[in-house]
Amino acid sequence: MKIKIVGKNLNVRESLQRRVESKLGKLDRMFNQEVEATATFKKEKDQHIIEIMIPFAGANMRAEASSFDMYDSLDQAVEILERQVRRHKTKLEKRKHLGESIRFGDIPEYNEAEEEEIQIIKRKRFDMKWMNPEEAVLQMDLLGHDFFVFFNSDTEEMAVVYRRKKGGFGIIESTSVQ
Repeated sequence: MKIKIVGKNLNVRESLQRRVESKLGKLDRMFNQEVEATATFKKEKDQHIIEIMIPFAGANMRAEASSFDMYDSLDQAVEILERQVRRHKTKLEKRKHLGESIRFGDIPEYNEAEEEEIQIIKRKRFDMKWMNPEEAVLQMDLLGHDFFVFFNSDTEEMAVVYRRKKGGFGIIESTSVQ
């Protein structure tokens, strides 16, 4: 596994880099192909935050953890990734063998200013892939998000799946306006 380590507004010490390589190296056995993991470290107030992204077979796994200690955050994030792989192993293998893949999806964050002016703080671009709603829910779970935007292969329209507060999932489908 190739590992890319990024520090946002902080320098990542060599001892922490070695720990990241050791921890993520253990995950290497869970993947059939060579993958590149990106570990991003940042500090906000007294919280140490790590986000780990691992793209593989057209899908992305994401884990984020925070604590008062960067090493604890790393341990938590690796545990989250291990649980995700175990929980979705069968589904992911089936998708990979069928040649289907799941694409990373995220929505730009919006921040509405006090004077009702919309300010776009961050913009992300990503390739959207045709998939069915079940695949979209799987990708949403792998990313740890509450919603996921995708092109629905069943209806040939853009759609959003989301996690309902009372349990289960919902889907928002687009319609043509005339």
